[in-house]
Amino acid sequence: CGAERLGHGVRIIDDIAVDDDGRATLGRLASFVRDRRVPLEMCPTSNVNTGVCDTIAEHPIGLLEQLRFRVTVNTDNRLMSDITLSSEFAKLHEAFGWGWDEFEWLTVNAMKSSFWPFDKRLGIISSRIKPGYAALKASGLGSSLVAPAP
Repeated sequence: CGAERLGHGVRIIDDIAVDDDGRATLGRLASFVRDRRVPLEMCPTSNVNTGVCDTIAEHPIGLLEQLRFRVTVNTDNRLMSDITLSSEFAKLHEAFGWGWDEFEWLTVNAMKSSFWPFDKRLGIISSRIKPGYAALKASGLGSSLVAPAP
């Protein structure tokens, strides 16, 4: 059957080689995960706190986004770490310059990866997520609406 998602999927980076020119070569597992659109649940702050990477800017989520893996952002241990999804997005904005387009991509990925029936997922994407982000983009406020990272 196979995995439906990979929690803390950050270690997929171990199967991706990046040469000196920045070109990435996916190994067998990374290719399988990307090609089959297996969601990678990422918890950037938790990964920094547990030593997976030193800073958010060094987190592999940037590369995984460029390579178009199905990435989702999650909080992991929200109550103990005082992390919110907004603060995770703010940190990604600060580290990678991500804005509404990237946050929409992450949000759509999360809904596509949910356990709801397929038709309900598509309905939420088309009736709520896409119009919501369209309104944010049209507001002219840019991604400054993202809460500052703690």
